[in-house]
Amino acid sequence: MKASWLSLAALSVSLTAVTSVAAQEREDRTLLTQEQMTAIINEVSGERAMHHILELVPYQRVRPPEEYNGPFRESRVIEQFAKEYGYSNVKTVVYQQGGMAYQPQQGELWMTTPKLTKLFDVHDLALSLSSLNANGDISADLVDVGAGRSQDFDGKDVKGKFVLSWGATGSVYSLAMLRGAVGVLAVSAIGYQRAADYPNQIVSATVNAQPGTVAWSVTPEVQHNLSALIARGEKITIRSIVKSVQVPAKSEYVVAQIPGDGSTTQEVNISGHLYEGVIKQGANDDNSGCALILEIGRAYIKLIAEGKLPRPKRTINFLFVPEIAGTNAYFQANPDKRKTVIGTLNFDMEGIRVAMSRSFWVLQRTPDTFPSYLNDIAQSMMEYIADVSRERVRFRRSLSGYAPTQPVESPRGSKDAFYIKIDKHYGSSDHVAYMANGVPAVMFITWPDMWYHSSEDTPDKQDPTQYKRAASVGLGSLAALSVGSDDMAARIVQENMGRGLSRMGESHIKGMGYMADAKDAATLAIAYKEAKNAIRHQAEIEKAVVKSASVLWTNVADGEKKTAAFQPLIDQRAASLMNEIKAAFTLQAMQRNVAAVEPVMSADEKEASLLMIELPSSGGAAPAAGGRGAGAPPAAGGGAGGGAGRGVGGAGGPQLPDEFSAELGLLLRKGGMTALQLRDFLSGEFTPLPMNEVMAVLKTREAQGAIRLVPVVPSKKSSK
Repeated sequence: MKASWLSLAALSVSLTAVTSVAAQEREDRTLLTQEQMTAIINEVSGERAMHHILELVPYQRVRPPEEYNGPFRESRVIEQFAKEYGYSNVKTVVYQQGGMAYQPQQGELWMTTPKLTKLFDVHDLALSLSSLNANGDISADLVDVGAGRSQDFDGKDVKGKFVLSWGATGSVYSLAMLRGAVGVLAVSAIGYQRAADYPNQIVSATVNAQPGTVAWSVTPEVQHNLSALIARGEKITIRSIVKSVQVPAKSEYVVAQIPGDGSTTQEVNISGHLYEGVIKQGANDDNSGCALILEIGRAYIKLIAEGKLPRPKRTINFLFVPEIAGTNAYFQANPDKRKTVIGTLNFDMEGIRVAMSRSFWVLQRTPDTFPSYLNDIAQSMMEYIADVSRERVRFRRSLSGYAPTQPVESPRGSKDAFYIKIDKHYGSSDHVAYMANGVPAVMFITWPDMWYHSSEDTPDKQDPTQYKRAASVGLGSLAALSVGSDDMAARIVQENMGRGLSRMGESHIKGMGYMADAKDAATLAIAYKEAKNAIRHQAEIEKAVVKSASVLWTNVADGEKKTAAFQPLIDQRAASLMNEIKAAFTLQAMQRNVAAVEPVMSADEKEASLLMIELPSSGGAAPAAGGRGAGAPPAAGGGAGGGAGRGVGGAGGPQLPDEFSAELGLLLRKGGMTALQLRDFLSGEFTPLPMNEVMAVLKTREAQGAIRLVPVVPSKKSSK
């Protein structure tokens, strides 16, 4: 009887599963079929991705000098796995050689009085030594300068001494050297902010030390304890012992492929950065992205061989690069890729257990300066995996019971909720370099990450379940992007239209909110103008998104004709939304006993409409690399928390809020629009900007020689 009971239970589960799949097909759908998505979910492995991490960066280590004479460890690991999994054309490319660099081999920081204590050793915490080029054995007293600002040095004799600070290592070192100090022990801005939660974390910093000096990054706990001893009147003596050797400077990246079927020259890329320099080694930032895309490719190759996914028409390039610089080097070596690559999925910081880091797994869309069909492929897959992997109360009786419809979990991973967020563009990773070369690219990232760029970015923070879910999304997106059929092209453009309607609805809600928040008749009129601008802006973006999908057809010219048919339909949507905005404005005006008058340009707007933004070098708009439009990448990569996009108003000048920075920079580099058009673009994409604030920034940039504001002949049409 017991055996029969078990058999009946198993049969019941089997039948429930069949019913579940049939019911899922009606609600849970994406660009691939239910069977294909199930095959992907079953095949991708969070455990294998973790195996990659444990081979790539099992711990943060001091590189031996001989590693500089051949491929670095990470490159060798990627090559080995890629060849084992059946990737094609696997190779490590050295793109920068010549000169020498410093690699610390010994680094010890001691407190010698009032008692002998080793504080740090680079073989324990590799990021503790900030000045890689510091050689020598230095002993001196320690002076506490608190925050480490210029005024904090006043009245303190630091000449020939070590300086202790909870300020940023680099800036404190610069100030200390001006005053004759021999070394610094500092924290960092991020380290200090995280000190309460992570007192033993060291945040990465690099200092080019003067001869006979040294810079150490210390934990908040050590800084606090040393400061307390000094405050108590103790005399502290510090000893720094550093031995660095010179090694051949070089940079390298690894490439691998899944070949297309030869029917098209189009290609797609998938990327992660394997290096941010060669000293910093981060499990999540970004060995996790490389471990993930390696697993995505393995699963794809296997599913193609089994006939569960079609062989792609488009060749897929897998890139494991130094952040931003490596991507730019790839395009410099392969300039034809600017024309053949039609889209890129970039993975930067993917594997942490998001619940531990208070994180979301975030899709960073392309900016409105680069509207693309690509965003909706990624969002579709992301939302699908999030839905099937959560327990939904409305299905508790008929489909899955009190469980997810289709659990996406790893054997040794968490059972946490899949926290996802679709967000606006943010730069400072390789997707920026792709767009600068004319290729649309999105970024997936876990944010916030409490351990990135630090001594705590280690494999123990990683979650195999997060890897499995991210790999499911990544492979689903890659398969849709690379299949190369007209049927998929039509599916994607329909996805663009459907999700575009949602985005236009969001602009409508935003505009309605502006008017609802108006406090009087004057602000109501301004709010109405901004509401109209928000809808008008989004309509233009959605038309550009659909147009961008033309490239997906096997015959691009045919694709252009097919997508053109949707353009007037988007205009019709916008007109309908405009009518609703006008009706709401009329109602609110009536409630305020004022006339509902259509807005006209203010004096500031009229002036701005007659000033064309041009670049000094060319006297006109900058041509976009590859012909698809993009801005230049930041000067240096800083990971997700880099400083790209700050200070767009110029040093010492007026600035716009941070969220506008990246787009402002791209629009200024692009040129070819009036000051009013620039303001309307930024206000439409984000929130309203006062015209006078925008003009203050533009005039500052003109004074710095970054742009020219050229008067244009007034248009006959003077109202908005």
